Amino acid sequence: MSSSFRILFGLLALLSLVSRAKAADWPTYRGDNHRSGYTAETLPKDLATQWVYRARHAPQPAWTSPDTRMPFDRVYRPVIAHGTVFFGSSADCKVYALDAATGSERWTFFTNGPIRFAPTVWQDRVLVVSDDGYLYCLSAAEGKLLWKLRGGPRDDMLLGNDRMISRWPARGGPVIADNVVYFAAGIWPSEGIYVYAVDAATGNVLWCNDTSGAIHMPQPHGGANAHSGISAQGHLVVCGEFLLVPTGRAAPAVLSRADGKLRYFHLQANHANGGANVAATDSLFFNGGHVFEADTGRSAAKGIGGTAIALTPQGLIHARRKGVFRSQLVEKEVADRKGNTSVKTLPGKPEPLIESPETDVCSLLVAAQQIVVGREGSIDVIDGTSKEIVASVSLPDEVPYGLALADGRLLVSTDKGRIYCLGQPTEQETVVESITEGSPYGENGPFEAAAEEIIQQTGITDGYCLDLNCGDGALAYALAKRTKLHIYAVDPDPEKVAVARQKLAAAGLYGVRVTVHQADPAATTYPNYFANLVVSGRSVTEGSGVVPVEEMQRLQRPFGGVACIGKPGVMEKSARGPLQDAGTWTHQYCDPANTNCSTDTLAQGRLGMLWFTDMNFQMPSRHGRGPAPMFLDGRMFVEGRDAIRGVDAYNGRTLWEFPLPKILKAYDQEHLMGTAGTGSNCCVTADAVYVRTGSRCLRIDPADGKLLAEFPAPKMPDGSDGIWAYLACVDGTLLGTLANTEHLVKYRYGRSEMSTQFTESMLLFAMDAKTGRLKWTYRPEQSIRNNAIAVGHGRVYLIDRQLASKDDARRGDKNAKHEPGALVALDMETGQPQWKADEGIYGTMLALSEEHDVLLVAYQNTRFKLDSEIGGRMAAFRASDGEPLWDIEARYGSRPIINDQTIYAQPGAWDLLSGQQKDFKFERSYGCGILAGSRNLLVYRSATLGYTDLLHNSGNRNYGGIRPGCWINVIPAGGLVLMPDATDRCTCSYLIKASIALQPMDQ
Repeated sequence: MSSSFRILFGLLALLSLVSRAKAADWPTYRGDNHRSGYTAETLPKDLATQWVYRARHAPQPAWTSPDTRMPFDRVYRPVIAHGTVFFGSSADCKVYALDAATGSERWTFFTNGPIRFAPTVWQDRVLVVSDDGYLYCLSAAEGKLLWKLRGGPRDDMLLGNDRMISRWPARGGPVIADNVVYFAAGIWPSEGIYVYAVDAATGNVLWCNDTSGAIHMPQPHGGANAHSGISAQGHLVVCGEFLLVPTGRAAPAVLSRADGKLRYFHLQANHANGGANVAATDSLFFNGGHVFEADTGRSAAKGIGGTAIALTPQGLIHARRKGVFRSQLVEKEVADRKGNTSVKTLPGKPEPLIESPETDVCSLLVAAQQIVVGREGSIDVIDGTSKEIVASVSLPDEVPYGLALADGRLLVSTDKGRIYCLGQPTEQETVVESITEGSPYGENGPFEAAAEEIIQQTGITDGYCLDLNCGDGALAYALAKRTKLHIYAVDPDPEKVAVARQKLAAAGLYGVRVTVHQADPAATTYPNYFANLVVSGRSVTEGSGVVPVEEMQRLQRPFGGVACIGKPGVMEKSARGPLQDAGTWTHQYCDPANTNCSTDTLAQGRLGMLWFTDMNFQMPSRHGRGPAPMFLDGRMFVEGRDAIRGVDAYNGRTLWEFPLPKILKAYDQEHLMGTAGTGSNCCVTADAVYVRTGSRCLRIDPADGKLLAEFPAPKMPDGSDGIWAYLACVDGTLLGTLANTEHLVKYRYGRSEMSTQFTESMLLFAMDAKTGRLKWTYRPEQSIRNNAIAVGHGRVYLIDRQLASKDDARRGDKNAKHEPGALVALDMETGQPQWKADEGIYGTMLALSEEHDVLLVAYQNTRFKLDSEIGGRMAAFRASDGEPLWDIEARYGSRPIINDQTIYAQPGAWDLLSGQQKDFKFERSYGCGILAGSRNLLVYRSATLGYTDLLHNSGNRNYGGIRPGCWINVIPAGGLVLMPDATDRCTCSYLIKASIALQPMDQ
């Protein structure tokens, strides 16, 4: 077959696709249900701005971290039909209809959550999905609701991406084929994923796939399996008989359009490839730079831009970083895994059209022979034949992620919330911008007074506020003017809700500051614990009796959430105290005793989402094994590469950030040791967060992140500054060590820089935790391993042992020994020795049970361990006098956990008092981190996030779609399971990168 015939054959394969494009409409995202990005229309020779629509608020994208692969809502995505521009807002939760000729607003429609995907137009209807979990069908002419369909099984809400959304947000953007609209709801596989085919005329469900989230299947790492199926984040795509469901960061799942059955989801096979943007022909689809065969999901070609691509009769036009290329579709002979050959129509070698050394391509569409390219700050039009730029429009300080074209008009949407209409030059450019009313509530007397009193009584001006029985929103408006509160308001009266929305929208506050939902105030669907402040608009005029107390208390944040309700002058104030039986996590291994187990008894059973967010906080490489998160008094503390943050553990809000440039730079590499060898550099008490850095320790206020004090470490014997290594704080005493900077471990799994990764110390010291006054010092006979220090019962326990020469990079002698040492107990107030055991003390770590007076000596026999962590034994001593209790051979592959009278260490359990092995078996899938525990729960990585309910010996369960980091990244504390994102720069295609809090769902 001649090359010209192959090219012709390939072009004909696209004709059935592009011939369906209507010259006058761009009715859905990327123009058609294949998301081709092509139209047969042409642009005017001279291109000028006809009008600009300036949305009141810029988009509020769900995912803002660089490696999300989910850029679907960085702009408002317009579609064009019937002379009207339709788009949805992620800021104010509204669908907008604009006159395509002038940009003026024709109508708007409120949904109950952010709108993150483009609408699609079918006949005289507009279909749009929202984070509230619903698919809406609206009249295109006037925006009237014709029908709506909930995607999830219930109306549960939670805080997701810093907004109140459905537990099953509808993030499978709608697509229509053959009078059927397809959409999807749910992004967390373990909560349930729901993919629908719906009759576009009636809203009747034709089929629903609700089983593809709960699949036991291979995950991105080889050998890693988990109960974790598909997610749904991206615009759905029609590909012949198939429906493509983008799954967030991974390759799309493929369902049958006929019955909704899952055909395949090749997650592990695609490992580090994928993303929310997908385009297709009838037999191929394009995603993450790969071309896939639709019938098998097999990758057929690479190097085809997945985020900026157009499928045209002239071939594939695609972007790779700064360049634009064309690839013809040609016939190729392809062999399958069994060696059988067949002829496939696939992209040929990319031909460069134009390159720019300045900025990457962020958007692309093709109009006949014209290629429209969006880059940061500009739009260029390239002639596909001459390869010359024939038109250019400057967009200073804006990024044009969105493009649409119809009726000779090119619509460009930017990250600033603006939509530019470019077309034939007109006499004057029109700017359309909504005007904010000064005071839509008039004088608002009693509500203004109530707002002042609430602020004066509570002092709360930031965080999440609940207005329970809000009336027309007058109190919410008054509070929003005076504070930074994000207010969620509830009222049962639909008329009052409508009025409140209109007035707050007119004030420019709706969605971004105040959101109103119609619901029963006594049975809202809002999540537990979320409200820092609870108020009531109706109570200002009707008294506190209108507030349902039980619901109010359920929604108040533990550890200080305040309710302030009633009429001005007689307002009733109440604060919620600590959550009973909620444990803490104040040190690297939970506590100074290193139990690695919190006293929390609330976290148990089946876990479900409480909140999730993209903190956009740079963490060290997960392989660097940075410090564990901590929890105390309702706050989570997370240390990143260049700062430490305080986070509200019950709603995910960032409370403060203290800059510490390069504090974890040494952990930001591929060494897989980190805190496993060095110990943590931070701990927390009720009145301070302590962070060691270099030769000093900072004392930071846990409430507001302000620096309280700075303590230098004691001097070295020669008078020089020492490096502060170990860190703990107990009962007003701050404990530290001076690092032995001459002893450096070698690293067997890479070439990482280890010159600041200190595992051994030459001096132990104690300070007054508030003043920094030095109390005492203790010099060991040989050396103190940082992981072999435990504190409790008024004593400091340590192993005084020779340097671990097996780990020493200067020697690297595989025959080197690590001789036994001595177990020493010191009085914490004086530093005086209390007892010493010096026969055969072999361990590399210590953990203490204060409750049972037992000191455990063991190893960290884990993945990527140091040579000295030989494992195979553990022993126990009476903590009060050093009397040996037992010494056993034991096979275990994780750092031990002391949970009451039981030691848990993968794969078994032992009695703490006797050393007898218990009838407990534990298995998990792939996981480079270690186990952490609470009274009723073990948490860990098992491909995705894994956990075991100890109350019911449930075995390994998964919370899918997300993976923990490589040491301790998940902690059960505060009645929750907390996991800040520790996967910075991980390219593996786990579906979502987020910081999360899970809660028990079976209570």
